[in-house]
Amino acid sequence: MLTDYIKAAMKRAKYEILEDDGTFYGEIPELRGVWANAPTLEACRDELEEVVEEWILLGVKFGDPLPILDGLDLNLTLKKEPVEAD
Repeated sequence: MLTDYIKAAMKRAKYEILEDDGTFYGEIPELRGVWANAPTLEACRDELEEVVEEWILLGVKFGDPLPILDGLDLNLTLKKEPVEAD
């Protein structure tokens, strides 16, 4: 499910070439703060995917709600369960 969520996020990516230095900028508007910048489009895509992965992990760690993408709701799947100490 996590892989499917990342793929759904990457399908929403928007890219542009920055005029000032010719590098590629990519972002996923539905995922606040998720963006990347790299010298090539391929490198930008790779970096953006890594940022998505880290964004998900931080969201889970801090209990932030994650948007539902293509019907995939990680909030239910990755919900923290209390752990009992022995």
